Amino acid sequence: MEIRNVTPVPPAAAPPPVAALYDQVERDFGVLAPPVVLHSPEPDALAACWAMLRETLVATGRVDRGVKEAVAAAVSVANRCPYCVEVHGTTLDALAGGPDATAVARDRVDLVTDPEMRRMATWARHSGVREPSDRPAPPFGPAQAPEVIGVAVTFHYINRMVNIFLDDSPLPAAAPVAVQSALRRLLRTVMRHTGRTARAAGTARGQLPVAALPADLDWARGSAPVADAFARAGAAIEAAGARALAPQVRDRVVAEVSRWDGRPLGPSRSWTGAAVADLPTAQRPVARLALLAALASYQVDASVIEDARGAGLDDRGLIAATSWASLTAARRIGTWMWAGAGPATGSRTPGQPAER
Repeated sequence: MEIRNVTPVPPAAAPPPVAALYDQVERDFGVLAPPVVLHSPEPDALAACWAMLRETLVATGRVDRGVKEAVAAAVSVANRCPYCVEVHGTTLDALAGGPDATAVARDRVDLVTDPEMRRMATWARHSGVREPSDRPAPPFGPAQAPEVIGVAVTFHYINRMVNIFLDDSPLPAAAPVAVQSALRRLLRTVMRHTGRTARAAGTARGQLPVAALPADLDWARGSAPVADAFARAGAAIEAAGARALAPQVRDRVVAEVSRWDGRPLGPSRSWTGAAVADLPTAQRPVARLALLAALASYQVDASVIEDARGAGLDDRGLIAATSWASLTAARRIGTWMWAGAGPATGSRTPGQPAER
């Protein structure tokens, strides 16, 4: 696993709760996915990430898995997350096939020929901007909103973590082209099988305490498994963030995210200097990392990580701080998406309906 900046818990040495979660990830997702495993230094964040991912993307529900993979791939394109684009573009290709999957992965949704996939991918590609005029109308109804918005929010979260802790591709960079091609075919085969296998909803919550669903996650209320997963995951990551970050740092991140409109903040990270200037000197490196995780995760490099370590964060603290900041931004984006959804949203049900 090409996980960087932290040392993950290896499967052979995992304590029972982590080992059980690893087993479920490998069984339900098809592989022991590094975007989940990277959270393992902070067990609560690990369980939270899997709960959100499983109950939105993996579990069988009202929305077809291929449609949800199109949302995951398009959100990942928008967030400059090549790792997730490759994984979920490959899965989309395995499930839907043809040039449409390639068009989504290459940021050419205008070339997608399937009308439903084009509407869904176009909406997802622009889901991370605040202004309604910059986002297409949601192409789904209220019954599908928990799963579709849930996938989008989950990947606005996961993309940020992957940008910080994984390389640009799930394939080994040093491998010959022939080996990479073989691995890509294997990935496609595995994801086709797991993507077409029914998975019962509601099984990823066991390691997280029951929690109430906060108002900013109201979009999840239409699906009990999704609402339960996000309530538990949100509470767990809030608690992890409180352990790793001073109240002043959390307040600053929340304030900056509240002002943010979803657009890139510039080619450099110089904006973070002004954002942390009035914080105590000892808190600035950690605040800079948290702000970048929330608003420009692709700008986090080894120097930002080392500065945060110098300010006192160990592996568990790094995952806690970045997961809290990443989910803070993703939850904010979810409120923008939900504001545009309502009883008149969408013209038809995407995918094949299934009762949950």
